Order: sequence, then structure tokens, then C-alpha cells
Amino acid sequence: MTDSAADDLAIAREVISIEREALGALSESLGGSFKAAIDTILDNPGYVIVAGVGKSGHIGQKIAASLASTGTPAFFLHPTEASHGDLGMVVPGAVVLAISYSGESSELIDLLRYCRGAEIPVIGMTRGPDSRLGRGSDVLLQLPRHQEACPNGLAPTSSTTMTLALGDALAVALMARRGFSREDFGSRHPGGKLGKSLHTVGDYLSDRDNPLPLVSQSASFEEVVQAIAEGRQGCVGVTDENDKYVGIITDGDLRRAMVESADRSNAGSMMTPGGTTFLRHEKIALVIDTMTRLRISNGYVLEDARPVAVIHIKDLLAEGYI
Repeated sequence: MTDSAADDLAIAREVISIEREALGALSESLGGSFKAAIDTILDNPGYVIVAGVGKSGHIGQKIAASLASTGTPAFFLHPTEASHGDLGMVVPGAVVLAISYSGESSELIDLLRYCRGAEIPVIGMTRGPDSRLGRGSDVLLQLPRHQEACPNGLAPTSSTTMTLALGDALAVALMARRGFSREDFGSRHPGGKLGKSLHTVGDYLSDRDNPLPLVSQSASFEEVVQAIAEGRQGCVGVTDENDKYVGIITDGDLRRAMVESADRSNAGSMMTPGGTTFLRHEKIALVIDTMTRLRISNGYVLEDARPVAVIHIKDLLAEGYI
């Protein structure tokens, strides 16, 4: 390792060490005002409006997004835009979460004055209790004074890490107080892989209209071949005289019946009885785990013992579930 590379690693480790110490100081500093902030948000049914400028604004946008995705309606409001008409977004029932490490960001002044006049509660995140933001806050989440990891002591580093962590702590504590579940989280993340894994079979099928390949137990070998070809799912479900599911015939079953000269007089003699089936309320994650573990490509969805759909692993792969 070159001297320059070693120096780089030493700097990186020093930065992380300083920021870890800052997080420890933040944890130790938490007290009753944190609970007061949670209570204030829960007591006001409107949005949490997060505001900040510069690096505090960037962190604020992330905090607003985290709150919104975990059960607390929130959005980010740039203080400068607020001064030019967007104060109309700040309505009774809302809570403003204002962020400024120094507490002296001049861009926040108009927002703080408006909140005071409209009786909108303000939760302030700042190191300065005697700053403009500190004095203008109904609930003060005071950040501890700690050195920045920047060698010049100027670039926001430790301070933004503490602010981000405190925002995460708010979001998670609110989740716990609201009883926010995995299913709630998944409903707010329908496009991501995590959200998709929390979909139910019914969710997955709601916007699909694929052919449902089925034959009766008495169907001939030729009828089975035609049903598999037309269904394009690599399988066909077999039903009894009451239209209830009794088994499945896959491409593999078909090939084995042809090669091994097994009884192929009708679908009932060729099928795999039962097979793997699923219900509408089950999670897609369970479907994927089952198919992967059993090394199968498809399975039928049953309702009152009757087949209503077929799921193929290639479709799950194509649609981003895997």
C-alpha cells in the first residue's frame, strides 16, 4: 500500500471515528423534548412540514421522505419559497420541523414568524437554544456541540450526520407509536423490490388477465398437449367433475410420459396429483421461496378448491419480483 493510500485510509477512519463520537453524544443528550416532539406530531393530524437550507435542507428532504414512507404524512418546504407564497402550504393541523445547526439561518425567519402568528407548532433542530430558531421553537431538539470531521472545522459533516440520525429516530419512534406494520410499509412502496415482496397473490393477480390452462381428468393426450401449447404457461391444471383442482401436468410430465411410455390414456393418468398451490392472501415472497426451494416453475392459485389463476416464475422474474 502506498503512503498516499495509507494516508487516505487514515483520514477516512478519523472522519468515521469523529462522527461515531458525535452520534454517541447525540444519544446521550436525548431527553424529554424528544417525547414532546413525538406527542406534538401525533396531536396534530396534518402534515409534518420539514424546512431547512443548505446541507440542512438536503438532510431535511431525506427526513421528510422517511417520515412519509413510514406512516407520518410529510413534505419538504424550502424556506425561501415559503417567503414567496408557499407559506400557503402551512395550515392549521400541520407541524413545522425546522432544521438549522447554528439556528441563525435568516431564510427561516419569515416561516417562524408565520407559524407564531398562525399558532402552528414548531419543532426546532439546532445546537443553539438561544438562537433565532431555538427561541422560536415550541419543542427544541437540541443537537450537542461537537467538532466537525472536516479538518477546517467548517464543512457540515458530524452535524449533518447527527441531524440525519435524529430524523431517523423520530421516524422510527413514530412508526412504533402508530403501530406501523410491514404491510403498511409495503403499501407505500409498491414499485420497489421490498414493496413487491410484500404484495399478496391477490395483489399480483389484480391487473393480470392471463389464459388459465385447464383440462378435465378425462381429457385425451392430444387435448392436454393443445391446452399446454395454447396456455403458454408450461403447464395445465387438471380438474374433476365438480371443476375442483386435482393436479397439474407440466411440460416435464408430458415429456416423461412420451419417453417412458407411461400410461397416457387421459389427463388423470398423466398428472402430478395436487402439486403446489397458493391462496390469494398469501405473500408473493412465500410463493417465490416455495418455488425456489422446490425447484418448480409454476403453481395454481385456488379459491374454494377451484383454480382461478396460474403463477409462473418467469413472469415474477420479468416483473421485478425476483
